Amino acid sequence: MRIPEPDNHSNLSSSYDFVPEAGPSCVTLDKASHSNGINKENGHSAPVSNGTTSNGSPTMGNGLAKHSSSIPRVSLPGTTLYDDPYLDREEFVRLVIQSLRDVGYIESAATLEAESGYSLEAPVVSEFRQHILRGAWADAEPLLVELGVTDTDSLLDAQFLIGKQKYLELLEARKTTAALQVLRNDLAPYSTTSEQGELHVLSSLMMCSDPQDLRRRASWDGASGISRRQLLDDLQRQYEIPMEISLGSPMRFVQLLTSCLADYIPSSTMIPQRRFSTLLAQSREYQRYRCLYHNSPVDPSSSSLFSDHTCDKESFPRITTTILEVHSDEVWNVAWSHDGTRLASASKDKTAIIWRIGLEAEPSSRDCIVEFILRDHPYPLGCLAWSLDDSILSTSADHLILLWNTKTGALMKTLENHAETVSALVWLPDGSGFMSGSLDRKIILWDMEGELRESWNDIAIRVTDAAVTPDVRRLVAVGMGYNPPPALARANVRDASPPIVSNGNGNAVVPRSPENRMIIYDLKTGQVELSVHMEGELTSVKISEDSRYALINHAPDEIHLWDLEEFRLARKFTGQRQGHHVIRSCFGGIDGNFVVSGSEGINDVHSVLLVRTHKTFPDRNVYVWHRDTGTLLEVLEGHGLGSVNSVAWNPRNKRMFASCSDDNTIRVWEAPVSAGELLRGFGISASEPEMIGKGKGKVKQPWAYNDGGL
Repeated sequence: MRIPEPDNHSNLSSSYDFVPEAGPSCVTLDKASHSNGINKENGHSAPVSNGTTSNGSPTMGNGLAKHSSSIPRVSLPGTTLYDDPYLDREEFVRLVIQSLRDVGYIESAATLEAESGYSLEAPVVSEFRQHILRGAWADAEPLLVELGVTDTDSLLDAQFLIGKQKYLELLEARKTTAALQVLRNDLAPYSTTSEQGELHVLSSLMMCSDPQDLRRRASWDGASGISRRQLLDDLQRQYEIPMEISLGSPMRFVQLLTSCLADYIPSSTMIPQRRFSTLLAQSREYQRYRCLYHNSPVDPSSSSLFSDHTCDKESFPRITTTILEVHSDEVWNVAWSHDGTRLASASKDKTAIIWRIGLEAEPSSRDCIVEFILRDHPYPLGCLAWSLDDSILSTSADHLILLWNTKTGALMKTLENHAETVSALVWLPDGSGFMSGSLDRKIILWDMEGELRESWNDIAIRVTDAAVTPDVRRLVAVGMGYNPPPALARANVRDASPPIVSNGNGNAVVPRSPENRMIIYDLKTGQVELSVHMEGELTSVKISEDSRYALINHAPDEIHLWDLEEFRLARKFTGQRQGHHVIRSCFGGIDGNFVVSGSEGINDVHSVLLVRTHKTFPDRNVYVWHRDTGTLLEVLEGHGLGSVNSVAWNPRNKRMFASCSDDNTIRVWEAPVSAGELLRGFGISASEPEMIGKGKGKVKQPWAYNDGGL
């Protein structure tokens, strides 16, 4: 978009006796703050109305006053930047002009417009924007066609958006009669089939008791907020970095990255606001996507436009810095407290241990003690989970659930409502209690004190694990299939009938035989949202922090990533071994962008010799994948004979995780440190009861810990 040729030419910068408005973002300058063309306040001043100067004089659409001084136009060969055929010079310059105006360099933007001959936007665009921001709806709508909205459907959609804003503002101003007329005359005729539901919601807002109730129910911030500027965003072509950028090839990422939400006013006519900033954000996200070892927090001080983002592989946790050796039998499960300072472990030896592991950076200076050994379990332990405030640890031993006070190590309560092995314990993210799942086909909701609140009886599977999404919307359960007998199916119990699933063609079918499956429940209603048959045993499920994905260990030898929003299998991770043992994987890293799992092994020397004879070797490693690409990043060795049963990533220290094994130990994995500090052992000898630190570990006296079972 070019501006008219100037009548006069000058080698001097333009001088202004006005302050034009700072582009689409309305960043403006105060005339009094200028000195020799420099804004001392760096562009932070009160905005002026779009399309006019601070003294009320009219401007061109490019922000230049009609009486401004002329600047010689630079004539360059070609139409592209450098030798790149894909970078159009006019588009680039117009974005630079927009960016300069956004940050407050008004005179520089005007100079560039004059020198390049490219205008940021036509006068009709400035006029339209001004009408929207002033709420002059009758003046704004006729300009849509001039702005390029000629498609009938797009024009109706755009008019519906404007009518919706007008309707909400009238309701907010308590002008109910006028709002009703807008609803009947402006919204109802323009609404499409897809908008009928929204129209019904809008009509219900007539019953709002006051403006505050209206804003709350409509999720709208009012005429005095940013709603009009948001309307401009909705009316012009908008690009957005999608939430799901990873499930596919890099080409798929690029396609998603450039997909648009709306296409009413062409972007070449009205450039989306802060377009350069959006492009830079997309570039940053793409670089993070390509960084397989990305595990660093977003830090503006370490981010630079002058270099690409990359994370050093050496900063990834792949070295054992501490070995915990107190359990006398296989360790089956581990879980970090929410504050990241304590680790709980569950063992076949019928004990749970609460370890205190400090957050100090150097393992050699870190406190590592046993706080409590919880002995009052009549059976080996399978599950354990921390309450939201870390004050209670729940453990399961066969059909029993035990609640422990983590400050004293005292047993608070034993729950015996399940008839078979309790296979899942999960505290609710809202702190209201916890849920348990069992092979007896029950899921029970408990309050904080261990009082039964609700029981889902006779569900469709024998639960092997379950997890609640952090947004407290869903419960995801996995387990072994079960078809109830006809008499039970007719009983008035929740989910007594076999689950209904899709056969892939949209037709509902009822499974005829028992089968392993994943079931997604609406946590509030208990209704089944999805039930999926899966071949092979399902042993664990974890949910990502954004509530988007479920990670399911699937035998044989696979881990599945399920998209809980689109209800589809997103990715499979392979490489580890899992046949008959319970293996529990987890998400890890700063954005949950790693998948970590143990692997099944064998635990006796005779079997080791047997497999070596056949040129195969036991797998007892920890595997780490990049979640978004499925790339296997690390295979970590160190555990002894048997399976690595569970892994848990520290929620506070994103460069630390723990694993437990049939070799009776727990290993803490961190990034490599200096020589001499790579390994720290910690254990209690039967003949030497004090805690002994190996390597550079500190000697701990017996009174350094409390035995909660004594």
